[in-house]
Amino acid sequence: MTTSHRSADPAPAAHQIDADRDQAVGKAVHLGAFDPIVRLDVTAYRIPTATPESDGTLEWDTTTLVIAEPVAAGVRGFGYTYADTSTARLIQDLLAGIVVGHDPMDIPGAWLAMVHAIRNLGRPGVASMAIGAVDNALWDLKAKLLGLPLAALFGQVRDRVPVYGSGGFTSYSTKELEAQLGGWIADGMMMVKMKVGRDPAADFERVRTARAAVGPDVALFVDANGAYERKQALGFAQRFADLGVRWFEEPVSSDDLDGLRQIRDAGPPGMAITAGEYGYDLPYFRRMLEAGAVDILQADATRCAGLSEFLRVGALCWSRSLPLSSHCAPSIHVAVGCALPALVHLEYFFDHARIEELVLDGAPRPIDGHLRPDLSRPGLGVELKRNDVARWQVPI
Repeated sequence: MTTSHRSADPAPAAHQIDADRDQAVGKAVHLGAFDPIVRLDVTAYRIPTATPESDGTLEWDTTTLVIAEPVAAGVRGFGYTYADTSTARLIQDLLAGIVVGHDPMDIPGAWLAMVHAIRNLGRPGVASMAIGAVDNALWDLKAKLLGLPLAALFGQVRDRVPVYGSGGFTSYSTKELEAQLGGWIADGMMMVKMKVGRDPAADFERVRTARAAVGPDVALFVDANGAYERKQALGFAQRFADLGVRWFEEPVSSDDLDGLRQIRDAGPPGMAITAGEYGYDLPYFRRMLEAGAVDILQADATRCAGLSEFLRVGALCWSRSLPLSSHCAPSIHVAVGCALPALVHLEYFFDHARIEELVLDGAPRPIDGHLRPDLSRPGLGVELKRNDVARWQVPI
């Protein structure tokens, strides 16, 4: 068996994928197993943002998309993460050799093997994002081999998931902020989020502007990305509450569990304190919940080692009667969002939603403030537009 690291060959035609899948399913029913994974391709693409973007603690003008594609029985799985190109290199140098030869039905076994392999590298950060891209792709591959949409493979507790529009970058002018938030309302969303924290002196007026733009009935969220100090954040919480802000994300660093708990306990009624997007493993989320740090937990399947771990986070939240919200990457989270009873909504993050619409065939778009999985397509329901994305490919 050989391992390939770049998608030099074109993706199989749709009719060939269907024929290969049907043949594989029939063989699996007869033998009780599928042919093993024969290759894992990995590519990376650095895609410019629509305009320069910033939040309370970071500025950026490109976003890197890392894609993993395992192949078994002539069927190509598809998964991704948003990360640095070093993530793609880790998949190429280490994880591909682990996944090739593995049974595509045995996702828990492949996941554990990858986690064991990165022991000396450390679980947080690049390693978990690399595992996430591969794990997401393995779930897509399994569903395709079975001829099922991923939502059906997981099982659904709902047929659609509420979304909130997310952007409102601190780099935006007042007119840009009003236009983006107002556009989401026109599209039927009743929840929107904006960034704060880069210029605290201007934050209250920016939030006041946002409230005027969306009207009194829309749920307004703010995200400081950990930019404030504890007492500063608590003061802003009181002031933002006067403008009807319902969600205050990372008012202080997500590493400051005591500070998050302090703000949660002392903050105004009706305002949820949220964090969790930087969680890379289940113990991180458990510590956050045990500290009483958040009212709503966030998790990201492109960061926390894939949909496999995201499902565990969902179970953790459900066991504690705590709501869960997905962070970014909307196309990844639609199916699992329909499967988890603890999940209350998905983040429709402007940068990622724009990229996914540009480069993914089948990327879901909100209808009446909800995303729905496409049950007519197997797997995640999205495929790479190879010709459209090729201009942004970067070496790994």
